[in-house]
Amino acid sequence: MADPERRLAAKGQLVPLPDDFTVYKAGTKVPIWRLEPYQFLNTEKTAPDTVNPSLWRNARLNMYTGLFEVVKDAVYQVRGMDLSNISFLEDPTGRSKKIVVVDPLVSEECATAALKLYRDNRGEDRVITAVLFTHSHIDHYGGVLGLFEDGTVPDGVEIIAPDGFLEHAISENVYAGNPMQRRALFMYGALLERSAKGQVDAGLGKTNSTGTSGVLAPTFNVTSDIAQKGQVHRFGPVRMEFQLTPGTEAPSEMNFYLPDIDTVCMAENATPTLHNLYSLRGAQVRDAKAWSEYLRQSVEWYGDRSKVLFASHFWPRWNTKEDPDAIVSFLTSQADLYRYLHDQALRQANHGRTIIEIAEDLDSNVPLGLADRWFNRGYYGTVNHNLKAVYQRYLGWYDGNAAHLHTLPPEEAGHRYVEAIGGADKVVALARQAYENAQDATGYRWAAELLSHAVFADPNNRDARTLEADVLEQLGYQAESGPWRNFYLAAAHELRTPGNGVPPGTPSQQIITPAVLAAMPLDMLFDYVGIRLNGPDAAETVLTIGLTVTGGLATDPDQVTVQVRTGVLVYTPTAADADTADATYTITRDGLNNLAVGKTTPDELATNGELIIDTGTIEPFDTLNNLLDTFDYWFGLTLP
Repeated sequence: MADPERRLAAKGQLVPLPDDFTVYKAGTKVPIWRLEPYQFLNTEKTAPDTVNPSLWRNARLNMYTGLFEVVKDAVYQVRGMDLSNISFLEDPTGRSKKIVVVDPLVSEECATAALKLYRDNRGEDRVITAVLFTHSHIDHYGGVLGLFEDGTVPDGVEIIAPDGFLEHAISENVYAGNPMQRRALFMYGALLERSAKGQVDAGLGKTNSTGTSGVLAPTFNVTSDIAQKGQVHRFGPVRMEFQLTPGTEAPSEMNFYLPDIDTVCMAENATPTLHNLYSLRGAQVRDAKAWSEYLRQSVEWYGDRSKVLFASHFWPRWNTKEDPDAIVSFLTSQADLYRYLHDQALRQANHGRTIIEIAEDLDSNVPLGLADRWFNRGYYGTVNHNLKAVYQRYLGWYDGNAAHLHTLPPEEAGHRYVEAIGGADKVVALARQAYENAQDATGYRWAAELLSHAVFADPNNRDARTLEADVLEQLGYQAESGPWRNFYLAAAHELRTPGNGVPPGTPSQQIITPAVLAAMPLDMLFDYVGIRLNGPDAAETVLTIGLTVTGGLATDPDQVTVQVRTGVLVYTPTAADADTADATYTITRDGLNNLAVGKTTPDELATNGELIIDTGTIEPFDTLNNLLDTFDYWFGLTLP
């Protein structure tokens, strides 16, 4: 039987990307995006024993890359140049050459390459009149500066985003950016080889690019009074309606509708996979009930008006003579899937079932009418961890069992488990028996649990590390979800490699880039400084500093007060009292940005003229700076 999704994935392909397509980091020969390592997916048609056949199918479909025509002379997409898609909206009348760009990928270099491919085939005279970010995840805005020469946005170009975009884009990617980015390396298999025994896909696309990322503040903020059914807004020649969907796939997200061509963009709210209610890289838990209701609202607002549906990942869908209700059926089915997970998780919770029990009870019990649709399969999210997310959203991490209220940390528990079982050799022997006799994933899961205790008791135990790697590798080979596979295999890599699996000299991934810092409001910058403050070390410190900040954002206050008291940093957007402040300074916003992320010191800023002492001495500023932690990026995940 022909795969219906394969037909959709291939439809409209105008220019496929070459097999060896590569994008380099700006000004270097360092590749930040490559397709060549994935060519084994094109040459090997049958799933090998080391890849779940369903995931293999999805990974092969994500190899349809290049420039695609979604709606003739109106909507074009570049797919396969990053984890996400970039879309180009044209004047459907053909009279104007102005375009709207939607979701400009992770990296500026990839956005530049995608724009070039589009213009090479649709005309060099296509001029950007607006850029639209559908939501607050970096793969939908990070490459925006790559759309413009020298990263300078021309006057009059609108930056369109849903309400709350900048706050959530920064808070999610900066406040917890270090652990989130570290875990993202596992989730997307960044350090794994691309092969049938390594990373084959991320479930939502191949993987993330690793180039330069930035962000721009919106000039057109889509609020609830703007996002109304039937309310049309024009950007150059492109008319659109908006539907806000906060709390769904992102805290700030929106769908939009193009009334002139009967086409709806579902952002990342409806793509051919079960998505995440909780992202394994770390993120706020999403609202399954709201997600379902917004999808039903999409059907109500746009269902009978839409002939085409496209999104920020995967491929579009079209109503046809053979399937005239394809779009409504797709949206309705996904709405029902999220509602099923929500309601059944809470039904079980009301019976007293715990977070893990619920996931086990319902993991294989999704009704066939939902589970047998390819577009509902768990290539990215899974039924198992999404059920846990619903429980977490309503009831939190604690399951009510008093024995779980204050458990031992992993290293301490590991030592005690190993001792109770009879020593590390006995633990490894029991785990090996479970591994060799495993009939399904349950046996491997038990072996992994035993071995994790042994490794946390002694991370230098090579027998335990090697066997745990073998066990996790088998779990990875069985996983239908791309992120699950990548986490298992990345963990196996970490265990097998000396240290924590990172080659010496490997640079840290930087998500808090200069462009991101430049877009942060001053209060959010000091939020991050407060996160860096070592509270226990600062507990006895009482400090008041006044700052006059030059060269900041138009919305920033010129003068601020920064206090340290009881281990907390307190920021106030008012001038410090000169009589009570320990010192006052004038500082450039660029200098403050570099100080906030630990790239410089007050003394260095004073030397180069970016910091001027107005009253007092440099000592109070040095005291504050010395209380700020520097975060180690390469911490272990499967190791202590």
